[in-house]
Amino acid sequence: MRISEAEAKVMHVLWRRHPLGSDAVIESLLRTSDWQEPTIKTLLNRLLRKGAIRAEREGRRFLYAPVLRREDYLLHESQGLLDRLFDGRVAPLVAHFSERRKLTRKDLAELRKLIEGLDDAR
Repeated sequence: MRISEAEAKVMHVLWRRHPLGSDAVIESLLRTSDWQEPTIKTLLNRLLRKGAIRAEREGRRFLYAPVLRREDYLLHESQGLLDRLFDGRVAPLVAHFSERRKLTRKDLAELRKLIEGLDDAR
């Protein structure tokens, strides 16, 4: 399932907290974007049609909740990035960031720990 960048912003609201009425989703996104209410409602409807979210009626309103799991979305998007830019390989991605000095000492320590954990698991 392909989720646009704008739709992903709506999903992030619902991944953080759900179920939510459209009013709560709109309120959250109005604080962080320059979108208007009709735009946000359009994005909710697109996500419903794609099956990324579901809506359950509660009285006179609908409550929205994610169907698409955040982990599945991240896996798909990160694999797509690796495939498009680095032939599916992680090492060139890390090299790219290290060459641009975008890796902090903390990042490097976390990467070392991750690699050691992978070595221990084998």
